[in-house]
Amino acid sequence: MEGFPRMAADQTAPWFDLQSHSTYSDGTLPPAEVVKTAEEAGVRLLALSDHDTVDGVNEAIHSARTVKVVPAVELSSVHNAHEDLHILGYGLDHTDPALLATLEDFRADRVRRIVAMAEKLRALGFLVELPEHKAPGRPHLAASLAPQLPELTKNEIFAQYLVPGAPTYVGRSRPTVAQAIEVIHAAGGVAVWAHPYWDMEEALPTLQTFADWGIDGVEVFYATHTEEQTKALYAAARERGLLTTGSADFHGPAHDHFNRFLAFDLYGLEPDLGRLAA
Repeated sequence: MEGFPRMAADQTAPWFDLQSHSTYSDGTLPPAEVVKTAEEAGVRLLALSDHDTVDGVNEAIHSARTVKVVPAVELSSVHNAHEDLHILGYGLDHTDPALLATLEDFRADRVRRIVAMAEKLRALGFLVELPEHKAPGRPHLAASLAPQLPELTKNEIFAQYLVPGAPTYVGRSRPTVAQAIEVIHAAGGVAVWAHPYWDMEEALPTLQTFADWGIDGVEVFYATHTEEQTKALYAAARERGLLTTGSADFHGPAHDHFNRFLAFDLYGLEPDLGRLAA
């Protein structure tokens, strides 16, 4: 397919989906299957944004037929007391040696904390198995615990064992949000704050801080954002001249919440994807 796709005729419905995950992080499908599923859903502009790795990007790009794939990554970042704010990098050079070395370092910190959490869980008597790929995360720990805790939902497992304050929780140390923005820009990419209401209640004032640090946009349209949240975030982004992107955060067809593409609402607003949809 040549060039970027044109906007769908119905501009009230999403035609892009700029966050998805494969087996290279916490998704359940390989990159080619993620792309195929997106194409079947009618997505025309897609980002494969695995956590702290771009290893699946080439496969996604080469398997695309009717969708344009944007090289992307999602960096799990720390900010004050928040240890899992996600910064998306779009349109970056996913072959850049400096970027690849930096991501390897970030993954090392991710693996360190996940292994430490697994050891704490094992000390409580749980059997914990970790995947062999490069970017294991807390969802893998939750999946390992689920058969041993059938009385708990996945959210309840997270609340009891995998979040700050839980005795088995271990935090990340890097990157900070400012470092994540810098890394993305150095690789020629656009930095966007993912699903801000998922991470914190004080999203709007924090957006100004990130804008001061050079953030390029914010994921205004998201599967769990309400109309009120979406419109407030959209207005804040427009006021600051920021891009307004969106996604359904696809993790696989069997995921509890993020199991299909285009599962978000524009609420009559016009997204600004900047050069991603040039």
